[in-house]
Amino acid sequence: MRKAGWLAFFAAALPAAAASAEPLSLLGISAGKSGGLSVPMQIVILLTMMTLLPAAVMSITPFLRIAVVLHFLRQALGTQSTPSNQVLLGLALFLTIVIVQPVVADIYRQGWEPMEAGKLTAQQAFEQGSKPLRQFLLRFAREKDIRLFVEIARAPAPRSPADLDLQILIPAYILSELKTGFQIGAVLFLPFLVIDLVVASVTLSIGMVQLPPVMVSAPFKILLFVLVDGWNLVVGSLMRSFRG
Repeated sequence: MRKAGWLAFFAAALPAAAASAEPLSLLGISAGKSGGLSVPMQIVILLTMMTLLPAAVMSITPFLRIAVVLHFLRQALGTQSTPSNQVLLGLALFLTIVIVQPVVADIYRQGWEPMEAGKLTAQQAFEQGSKPLRQFLLRFAREKDIRLFVEIARAPAPRSPADLDLQILIPAYILSELKTGFQIGAVLFLPFLVIDLVVASVTLSIGMVQLPPVMVSAPFKILLFVLVDGWNLVVGSLMRSFRG
């Protein structure tokens, strides 16, 4: 399971929940004899949840920050569609798996294994399994963003960070990661912006008005990025930002 990764865990968890006595207890829907949902309807709802799984993985994992930074880097280099979106998203996905693997392992040990052994119900397994995820989100969610969503949800002020619900932590984490990703992207833009300004000044001073400065500066930016081993620096800094 540790090697299966985030997607394999949820892909195995959701179909198994459909066969349990309370397959929709995570949603608060009872499967009783009277007033409950039929099995086909439960399967439809669970399959719908699985279609939303990619969006959840992209939003509540380091994938969000990594993807934003890599796209900013490509724009700063001015290489248009190189590397392609598929390459950048693939790199972001595999880096995300490396970072969240310990969190997924904790979720599996605390939630899935006891439920599989019959020691916990689905609802209890969800509560226990969400604790490692909550701790991970708390590490990177800013207090200002958490306070904002507490006010929006009109929820009582929590006595401790452990009392925060996922419905508050998840959007706060997304907002914090977007801010962090944009900050890193702005820093990445600065050295390449200097090159653009220098090249534009030189081309205008020698009368090369018809030649776009971007065409002249692009090789210099790529050369600078290669000489400083830019991919190693950017990816290494991103990974260390999640280890701190």
